[in-house]
Amino acid sequence: MNPVPPWLATLADSASGMTVPPQMRPPRDGGRESAVLILFGEGPHGPDLLLIQRNAGLRRHPGQPAFPGGRIEPTDPSPEAAALREAAEETGLVPAGVDVLGRLPELYLSFSDFRVAPVLGWWRDPSEVRPTDLHEVAAVSRVPVSDLADPANRVMVRYGDGSRWGPGFRVDGMLVWGFTGAIVDRLLALGEWELPWRREGLTDVFEATPNGLRPVG
Repeated sequence: MNPVPPWLATLADSASGMTVPPQMRPPRDGGRESAVLILFGEGPHGPDLLLIQRNAGLRRHPGQPAFPGGRIEPTDPSPEAAALREAAEETGLVPAGVDVLGRLPELYLSFSDFRVAPVLGWWRDPSEVRPTDLHEVAAVSRVPVSDLADPANRVMVRYGDGSRWGPGFRVDGMLVWGFTGAIVDRLLALGEWELPWRREGLTDVFEATPNGLRPVG
């Protein structure tokens, strides 16, 4: 059993009031209610985050890495309960081993019209995880924060006509980008893990297309 570390308590306090980028602010009305679990644990290489990789055949966000999560069902008593239920269904996670620390501000995923409640948790008693919903999930990974912060693993992603850019992370055979990449980037800054990027011109650039990412240059 591992009590909540001081660094995570501080991060939870900072993240609860973090500034939401304009493109991720929910509309006044509409949007489907959902929740994701942002789960920190302590692994052999220090703090880590639980991520899944979605199956390539899915209609929404095929093949993309993501936090465990999904729609809030009428039977879910809260977004926290929904996030834990979805994580258990997708990865086999045992919810009793997770301490819920709070939520980040509500975010909006415009591509799929989801209003997302990001639930922050601490893996007090880690359980074995693996893809348990084989229709939705291709892989499950505990990614060290040190790998996410490593400038050698960071990339830039260009969206649309090139007027908007976002962060990406090449870790554990995955390229984390989009909505998940933006949250990871913000958490690295709030947790004071962020390191200077490589010199301009040496950072890999990808372009977001309807079929996923393609290298630029």
